[in-house]
Amino acid sequence: MSVKIRLRRMGAKKKPFYRIVVADSRSPRDGRFIEELGTYDPLQEPSVIKVDLEKANQWIANGAQPTETVKKLLAAAGALE
Repeated sequence: MSVKIRLRRMGAKKKPFYRIVVADSRSPRDGRFIEELGTYDPLQEPSVIKVDLEKANQWIANGAQPTETVKKLLAAAGALE
């Protein structure tokens, strides 16, 4: 089972809000997930990123692969060394 750390889209039409989740790579974008790590709100100025850094580092240490977008968000939040 390949595990990914990726974004799950929430919010209304034209008003996106994302949750950063750990999910099986085969599950759909907004489908089943294993654990929620944080949130990302791109509409606020500046963008708001809230991440549980401890959980994120633990999942990465256990082999979860973040997507390109999530990798940038985690770096901005200070989770990636």
